[in-house]
Amino acid sequence: MASLYKTLSPLLFKLDPEKAHNLSLLGLKTGVIRPVKTNADPVLASKVFGLSFPNPIGLSAGYDKNGDVLDGLLGLGFGFVEAGSVTPQPQAGNPKPRIFRLEEDEGVINRLGFNNKGLKTAVRNFVRRRRAGIVGANLGANKNSGDRIGDYVAGLKQLAPLADYITINISSPNTPGLRALQGKGELEDLLGRVMDARSEMTAVGAKEIPLLLKIAPDLTDEDKVDIASVARATALDGLIITNTTITRPDFLKNSHKVEMGGLSGKPLKSLSLTLLKEMYQATEGSIPLVGVGGIGSAKDAYERILAGASLIQFYSAMVYEGPYLAHKMTAGLAALLKEDGYSNVADAVGAAHRP
Repeated sequence: MASLYKTLSPLLFKLDPEKAHNLSLLGLKTGVIRPVKTNADPVLASKVFGLSFPNPIGLSAGYDKNGDVLDGLLGLGFGFVEAGSVTPQPQAGNPKPRIFRLEEDEGVINRLGFNNKGLKTAVRNFVRRRRAGIVGANLGANKNSGDRIGDYVAGLKQLAPLADYITINISSPNTPGLRALQGKGELEDLLGRVMDARSEMTAVGAKEIPLLLKIAPDLTDEDKVDIASVARATALDGLIITNTTITRPDFLKNSHKVEMGGLSGKPLKSLSLTLLKEMYQATEGSIPLVGVGGIGSAKDAYERILAGASLIQFYSAMVYEGPYLAHKMTAGLAALLKEDGYSNVADAVGAAHRP
């Protein structure tokens, strides 16, 4: 499977990145990209924010923005899949071209701008899914919204009954002003309103869905302290660390490095790993963390788990390694855990911080 992708990837890389992406969605929708048989090793199973994950390896938001191919993605070996970001109203996003491969660097820059078909389409797609598995809904705000926090509340009300968890995405660099919601006062207001809405839903019999917050890698020390403080004070269910970065490491080689947008993939690895360690310490391991950014192998996944991640996600690595990377990664991660004497992945979470 992986060898076939290596053979075909030179042809795919001749296509515009967004066209290649849409072609992969079509491949999943039509069954050309076939599911794999998975027998998840019990060492990989864990319970995080009340959900039972067969393995800790997930697909991050951004790949399936509308929930079009949830069943197909769950068949690729992922322990969970996150769809979105979804905004209340359909949104075209930024002008094209808006995705750029940095091949020598194994990175991607995007400035998509929350392009999606809106809540109505996402709801239809979530209702339609049939394959068992954990699916999260990643929520965004419309670019021209007069009440961005209200957009998140609207998304919660529509998708909470259909998803297994909800992610509040305030860290995309491609919607002007969105990252300002990471400030302490704004974050308290945001989480307060979203959690009040959740409480209202549970009061009339709805399930209490886990709420996660996705943060940027480009934070000041004050930002980190504030986010950790608010997350703990509000009993947030989880933090996703991190979104893409607006910084550009000096070592980037590809000429597309000058493009505006969020950088993901291998060049993000060090920045995201460092922030993960810092947030694990700042929260004293009291809040489940999801590690994202520059993860492309079982070794990378294991490093995040030892650093404090209960779960991990990737997306950009599939551009370079193909659709079956999660299946390959699960086998490698199980072997690494057993090699170090762990009987369960949960026992390894944060081990790098212990004496």
